[in-house]
Amino acid sequence: MPSPLLAVFRPAPHTAPLPKDQVDKAYRRYRLQVMLAIFFGYASFYLVRKNFSLAKPYLIDELGFSKGDVGLIAAGLSVAYGLSKFVMGNVSDRSNPRYFMGVGLILSGLVNLFFGNLASLWAMVVLWTLNGWVQGMGWPPCGRTITHWFSDRERGTKFAIWNIAHNVGGGIIGPIGSLAIIVFAGWASLFYAPGIIAIVGGVLIIVFLRDTPQSVGLPPIEQYKDDYPEVQVDDRERELSGKEILVKYVLNNRALWIIALANVFVYVVRYGVLDWAPTYLTAIKGASHNASRWQFFLYEYAGIPGTLLAGWMSDRFFHGRRAPMSVYYMAVVTLAVVVYWLNPAGNAWLDSVALFAIGFFIYGPVMLIGVAAVDLVPKKAAGTAAGFTGLFGYMGGAVIAELGIGKIVDWAGWTGGFVLLLASCVAAIVLLALTWNVHDRSAPSEEKATGELAPG
Repeated sequence: MPSPLLAVFRPAPHTAPLPKDQVDKAYRRYRLQVMLAIFFGYASFYLVRKNFSLAKPYLIDELGFSKGDVGLIAAGLSVAYGLSKFVMGNVSDRSNPRYFMGVGLILSGLVNLFFGNLASLWAMVVLWTLNGWVQGMGWPPCGRTITHWFSDRERGTKFAIWNIAHNVGGGIIGPIGSLAIIVFAGWASLFYAPGIIAIVGGVLIIVFLRDTPQSVGLPPIEQYKDDYPEVQVDDRERELSGKEILVKYVLNNRALWIIALANVFVYVVRYGVLDWAPTYLTAIKGASHNASRWQFFLYEYAGIPGTLLAGWMSDRFFHGRRAPMSVYYMAVVTLAVVVYWLNPAGNAWLDSVALFAIGFFIYGPVMLIGVAAVDLVPKKAAGTAAGFTGLFGYMGGAVIAELGIGKIVDWAGWTGGFVLLLASCVAAIVLLALTWNVHDRSAPSEEKATGELAPG
């Protein structure tokens, strides 16, 4: 990103410290305010991304696209989003999240308004790819915000609370889409209504989100919570250069590479089930479009309690280790995928139970991989570290889930698609198990600094 544009988003300067008797009240108020801002802001990013999954059956039935065609459109977003999440993650580590995130959401809303007017496959590929790039301005500033406003001991729980924004946004798009089609008619309304909501949401982020505690006169979170995790940096509050973040803290981090690779397979399962659910349920299980949208909603909202439980247990019982809960969760996901696949048509209730189970358990590893990434680096490098795992998740996992499954199903039927899903479950379990003891707060100092890369 050019320097003049970087200047627009540069971190907010520190302001004069508040009187000590005002710090606690102000900290509690601002922590709630920034959490609500990034929560509903990120949920809005999902409205203008996951709406495409609901539009797939209409593009196939009304515009004559093949499953591979709609997979290609979605893959364009995944590739661009994966690259952007990494590149923009590095930029966001040196930016003010209120403007960075707000502008990204407004741009995504505008892209959606234009997308609803298209009918050409390649025009859709280009515009949806552009949407993927501006979508990359969502997660990294949220990671920066959480690591600056919430301490290491509470990070798993707070990330879990914020992470259910994925489910709120990804799930509520089902009812919003159904209402939009009823009111406005036509598949294009699946893009118009979310686009307008996103633009309003972007403005609200700019109004309510704040950068660091020091930008509003508060002390750093480590001082406020008396929680000083070990970090390999000379000054926790020093803004790091892009090269320093990338080379020193990301590319030379072995554990980060392992969880990034595991993220490929977690994302194959996450999006392989989620994004093809409306198409699979209507084509194979005999569900109506409306029923498939509500089952899509069920999948997303099942992730809320599962995510909260995973984050809390990783803090409370595993002392900051994220891998154990991820491995246990993926084992259950594997079983649920088998049930979802082999359940005969006509048993809609069992499909719903299987989707609920997959949704409940898949979002734990999705969230915990992001938390593990920021655990492994200083807080000033959180966006880049998370973006690195996202690069693998989207350019690898989501592309395979969208384009790969679309092509495999066209060639070998849904059996081929489910074999890929189950193989991905196994691969994710094996890789996550290799980081079993990483970031163990109960371990001796020297072990915490390096991480133990074997189950123990």
